[in-house]
Amino acid sequence: MPRLTKRTVDAIKANGSDAVYWDGELTGFGLRVRKSGRKNYVVQTRVDGKLRWFTIGPHGPLTPDEARTKALEVLAEAKKGIDPRTAEAAREAEPTMANLGKRFLEEYVPDHCKKSTQLEYARSVLLFVDPVIGELRVAEVQRKDIAALHHDLRDKPYQANRTLGVLSKMFSLAEVWGWRPDGTNPCRHVKRFKEHKRERFLSEEETERLGEVLREAEAEMPSAVAAFRLLLLTGCRMSEIRDLKWQYVKEDCIELPDAKTGGRVVPLGPEARAVLAAIPREDDNPWVIAGRLPGTHLTDLQRPWRRIRERAGLEDVRIHDLRHSFASRALALGESLTMIGKLLGHTQVQTTARYAHLARDSIQSAASRITGSIGGNLLGGDKSGSA
Repeated sequence: MPRLTKRTVDAIKANGSDAVYWDGELTGFGLRVRKSGRKNYVVQTRVDGKLRWFTIGPHGPLTPDEARTKALEVLAEAKKGIDPRTAEAAREAEPTMANLGKRFLEEYVPDHCKKSTQLEYARSVLLFVDPVIGELRVAEVQRKDIAALHHDLRDKPYQANRTLGVLSKMFSLAEVWGWRPDGTNPCRHVKRFKEHKRERFLSEEETERLGEVLREAEAEMPSAVAAFRLLLLTGCRMSEIRDLKWQYVKEDCIELPDAKTGGRVVPLGPEARAVLAAIPREDDNPWVIAGRLPGTHLTDLQRPWRRIRERAGLEDVRIHDLRHSFASRALALGESLTMIGKLLGHTQVQTTARYAHLARDSIQSAASRITGSIGGNLLGGDKSGSA
């Protein structure tokens, strides 16, 4: 029999019984033709001394050259004493990235991450990891796969970097769980995108506009209005006010048992205390920012904020910018970066350092006022120093 080619295979006809036509070049590789006319590529070889038959696949979907390549792989494994069917079954049993993501979210995240982090991790896995590499075997994922996923998110640098961080943690756990060899994390050396921190602070005039809109909306959305006022008056994170319980509210402070950086105390000024005092306490409802249904709290502040900011002409202001505005106003009033960090609950100096340029502006303004005052006395009417 000559070499199996498309022409020779197409020319073979069923003869009323099953028959095998062997390739003239590759020993053990052949074409089985059923009496029905169905054609399948096969391999006959020995594994550990026992004769074995393996079906490569049907003619048509597979070309003779593709079938020959697969046959070479089967023969190579058989020569090593490996039964290809057993090897393929073992491979199919290997966990996929989707399996890793599921175990990560179910076994690791709930016990080691705060609620907000849990949501962020789930979003990364379900929206950005599973749809792209979910079907890949964990042990087979390479750095190029991770680099490609990260690159495809380049228009969202923050999300790209967060997803890379989540993947790195997942692969570290895969090593702990025995799903990858130690020291093979494919996220290593994948360079993160440069992130440009967005800075937006409310001016005094914008704060007045916001205050006016909040007063007008008080009857329409009282809980949301109270939340936005507290965010601006305390510098708290959105989750710290949204999930605030009355048991944490003391006479002159809020004692948060489990904030982003651990437990912390938030001092309350007179205006913040007045906002809290004006919020009606509902029976059997532990939440400060109450929801529409009894015993619930308002879980979505983004929707009412979009309406508020549009009315105030502040479409580019996010809820988190209220926290930034608290910090910028404190610096304008002469508070130090150290004090600002304590008020915001920062545990690292680098986090507060993003406001350093505002501190320099505040210092420069103070210096100008001081030198202007001295210069008026020292230089008389001409403060420029010219003759």
